[in-house]
Amino acid sequence: MQVIILAAGEGTRMRPLTHSTPKPMLPVGDRPLVAHTADAAIDAGADELVFVVGYEGDTVKSYFGDRYGGVPINYATQDEQLGTAHAVRAAKEHITGPFAVLNGDDLYDLDSMVELFSAGPAVASVRVNNPSNYGVLSMDGEYITEIVEKPTEPPSDLVNAGAYVFPADAREWLDVPKSERGEHELTDVLARVIDHQNVRTVELDRWLGVGRPWELLEANEWKLDGLDRNVAGEVHERAELRGTVVVEEGATIDAGTVIEGPALIRSGASVGPNAYVRGATRISADCHVGNGAEIKNSVLMHDANVPHLSYVGDSLLGPHVNLGAGTQVANLRHDGADIKQTVKGERVATGRRKYGIVAGDGAKTGVNTSLSPGVVLAPDATTLPGEQVHRDP
Repeated sequence: MQVIILAAGEGTRMRPLTHSTPKPMLPVGDRPLVAHTADAAIDAGADELVFVVGYEGDTVKSYFGDRYGGVPINYATQDEQLGTAHAVRAAKEHITGPFAVLNGDDLYDLDSMVELFSAGPAVASVRVNNPSNYGVLSMDGEYITEIVEKPTEPPSDLVNAGAYVFPADAREWLDVPKSERGEHELTDVLARVIDHQNVRTVELDRWLGVGRPWELLEANEWKLDGLDRNVAGEVHERAELRGTVVVEEGATIDAGTVIEGPALIRSGASVGPNAYVRGATRISADCHVGNGAEIKNSVLMHDANVPHLSYVGDSLLGPHVNLGAGTQVANLRHDGADIKQTVKGERVATGRRKYGIVAGDGAKTGVNTSLSPGVVLAPDATTLPGEQVHRDP
């Protein structure tokens, strides 16, 4: 089956992490986010992948090339992001039969994807406690009758998980008008399919849409937990690795360092001496975590540095971030309430009791900086020595 993977968006809700990195290429576990989508498609039986790219699309092309996992790849370009149906329409020339559509920023459990691909026409779904925030499936027995967007009185607790299997005829139904929010929606294409054929749903055991920074943290918690222990790098005899820890060839773990998995230390990274890494943590290529630093449940993107005497918890550091000595990241409110973060100018509850900071490309802190939960540092932002930052500067 042909599988179209949507990977063109700018990822504005993920800013500042998408300042130079397209959202589908943000790190999740041991590979980019969209590579998990591609792997799920291949494991479910895809015989061709078509990536729809746009923002920083060359990064996607460079990673995947013209073949991935033994499966040929084609590319289509969505020059302007005008909705999911518009994205699939950009790939229309490649469609030759029944096809699946997956979001390149979603994670799916593999077993359910196999079932979805064999059940088409079909839509993936999950059960949630607050269906009013989603597109909700209205059912007649085993078949979908419609998808109701964000209803005040949901007809069920089954919501659209953004994975579809369409019949070949749907290739001619991709030209749908704009919705009320000004986009060409794939759910309107689905409505046309429902008018002509029976469409089933396949309930996923696990699914995660990764649209905001704290969801990227959750994605890494999921995928790092699935790694197998592998120590190929240089580990000092007085360092201690506990649990599922991956130290890639070319990485260095110095004396006195303790790493409690799940943790991934990528090639070129150095950790220690006397550092403490714990929780679901990814330390990417060419990062440096130095003496007396503690990293807990965090993601450090490539070339990020936490040189010494700092604490970073439940945080995301972009490329080339550098934290001055003694930088402390607070990751827990005293009142135990959910931590909020600013997303596209609005304060949004993250749903997390523990959540630190998000730092964009090249951000730097002065020595002894204190950062409150939920603070976002813009690309190339700086703080003064001893500064206390309680809201986004």
